[in-house]
Amino acid sequence: MTDKLALVTGASRGFGAAMAEELAANGWHVIAVARTVGALEELDDRIKAQGGQATLAPMDVTDPNAMRHLCRSIHDRWGKLDLWLHSAIHVPPMTPADHLDEKDWAKVVATNITAPGLLIPFISPLLTASANGTAVFVDDDNAGKFLAPYVAAKAAQRALFETWAAETEKTGTPRVLSFVPAPMPTATRARFYPGEDREPLTHPSAEAKRLVAQLSA
Repeated sequence: MTDKLALVTGASRGFGAAMAEELAANGWHVIAVARTVGALEELDDRIKAQGGQATLAPMDVTDPNAMRHLCRSIHDRWGKLDLWLHSAIHVPPMTPADHLDEKDWAKVVATNITAPGLLIPFISPLLTASANGTAVFVDDDNAGKFLAPYVAAKAAQRALFETWAAETEKTGTPRVLSFVPAPMPTATRARFYPGEDREPLTHPSAEAKRLVAQLSA
């Protein structure tokens, strides 16, 4: 088994899935986390078809006990983690800020703010145990009307990772980066831009190749 180990949270579709495939194609063993079992199995089929290796972890990132157990299992089996790519996100229905639904807001906070806030202390020791441990936060520049919950959550995520990056800047362990993919024809973007011409958009696999090249440089 390869000694390069990557954890991808939000690996079932879109950019997360593309990154899982690209990493596996470049010799990484990928631990793929998502709630949808069927989508993870399809991802695993694609990874195996290109000769890659993956461990499927069908779980919800908002379940702290499940994520704590996963990180403990990673420690017990491998002793470290070389890369964490966080692309898990919940996209609520578009709505005016003064019409926010209480349940939608609670899910936004749980998935997009609380989960990464808890994952950082779970995962940081695993990354620190690697010679080149790196965490990558997948950011975007979506903003505008009717997106208040999503934009607020991404701002909170950004603050978490930027602060973590500043705290580890001198030691360099772990390395904490953010990555803003070019506009891609994902389900998330379709929610924000219904009716958009998707032809000019960049395929997630192309952006995955760009990020993997940056990580390898």
